[in-house]
Amino acid sequence: MATDPLKMAIKGTTQDHLPIEDIVDGIVILKDGSCALIMQISSVNFDLLSEKEQSALVFAYGGILNSLNFPVQIIIHSTAKDITSYMNYLQSFEEKPGNNPLLKERIKNYRKFIEEMVQKNDVLSKSFYIAVSFSILELGLKSATGQNTFASGLPFLPKPAPTSLPFTKEYILDKAKASLEPRRDHIMRLFARLGLEVKPLSTKELIQLMYRIYNEESAPQQKIQSLEFNTPITTTKLTPPTK
Repeated sequence: MATDPLKMAIKGTTQDHLPIEDIVDGIVILKDGSCALIMQISSVNFDLLSEKEQSALVFAYGGILNSLNFPVQIIIHSTAKDITSYMNYLQSFEEKPGNNPLLKERIKNYRKFIEEMVQKNDVLSKSFYIAVSFSILELGLKSATGQNTFASGLPFLPKPAPTSLPFTKEYILDKAKASLEPRRDHIMRLFARLGLEVKPLSTKELIQLMYRIYNEESAPQQKIQSLEFNTPITTTKLTPPTK
C-alpha cells in the first residue's frame, strides 16, 4: 500500500535557506561567492577615562577609520547573561559548614541583592566584532543584487540568495585568503595601538556565533557537537495537518 505523501512528516533544515554556504579555515563563504573574515575585539570603558584620554582615543579611532582603504563592518552582539552558576556558587559558599556566621549573613544579603537586581534589570553580555568582506567583484563577477551582501550586518542576508557558487569552493577560498589575510593583519596592528586586542575567530568559534545568532532562545542550553557547518545547526520539522 502506497504511503500518502501528504501524511508524511516533512523534515528540513532552515540552514538550506541561509546565505552561508560553508565556513572553512576561519572564513565565512556565502552562496553568492563573497566571503568574510570576522574578528572579535576587546572593549574599553570609555566613561572611566579622563577627558584628555577620551579625546585622544576618539582622535586615534578616527585616524584608524580614515586610514582604511577597504570596507569593514562593526557588529555589536548582545545576549542575555546567565548567572545561574554564579548564584549557585554563592549559595554553596553560604551553606558551607564552618564559615563565620557574619560572613554567611553578608553572602546571603549579597545574593538577595543580585537576585533583585536581575529581576528588575536585564543583564546583558555584549560582544564586539569587526567583519572584513571579500566581494564577488574581486572574483571578476557582478553582484546579482547590485548590493554589498554585508550591508545589513550579521546575519548576512543577501536577497535573493544564489543556489550555487560561481566558482569552486577551493578557488574562492584561495582568492579570499589572499585578500583578507593582509587586511586582517593591518586591522590587528592598528587597534593594537589603542590597547585593544583583536582576535580572528576560528572555524569552531564562527559556527558557534552563527548558532547563537540563529538560535537565540535555545543556544544557552545547547552545545554544538560537530565542527562542520554542513551539519545542520538550525533545523525545523514540518508536519502537514491531518484530514
